[in-house]
Amino acid sequence: MPEATTVHTTSGAGVQLADGYFQGYAVVGLLAAIGVIFVAVAFGAGRLLRPVVPTPEKLLTYECGVDPVGEGWAHTQVRYYVYAFLYVIFAVDSIFLFPWATVFAATGFGAATLVEMFIFLGFLAVGLLYAWKKGVLEWT
Repeated sequence: MPEATTVHTTSGAGVQLADGYFQGYAVVGLLAAIGVIFVAVAFGAGRLLRPVVPTPEKLLTYECGVDPVGEGWAHTQVRYYVYAFLYVIFAVDSIFLFPWATVFAATGFGAATLVEMFIFLGFLAVGLLYAWKKGVLEWT
């Protein structure tokens, strides 16, 4: 802990700050500056050391090893995004099961935690049922 000095507000002497107050900020600022310098040196070294031989093949848009054909705009169906969104929702929600298991094991929290988790799983089940009824989960 930094030691605080006395604050003089009378007789116009001014305010003295705590000893070492800015020392913590100076350390953070120094580390940030070192980090920025390190990244700048790394990018500069990469720019100086890499070979620069532009060819028409290197300037083509590369997409999974397939040469680009046609326009740059491609139509993608929304259902792929819906599948990804549903996966993310259920994957993130499943993460909540691990803390629940540790609280459920603690004494005195069993019944309340069990009820809360069934409410939570009920909301997930209603969301999945809604997606199923809307036909979102059909791959056609």
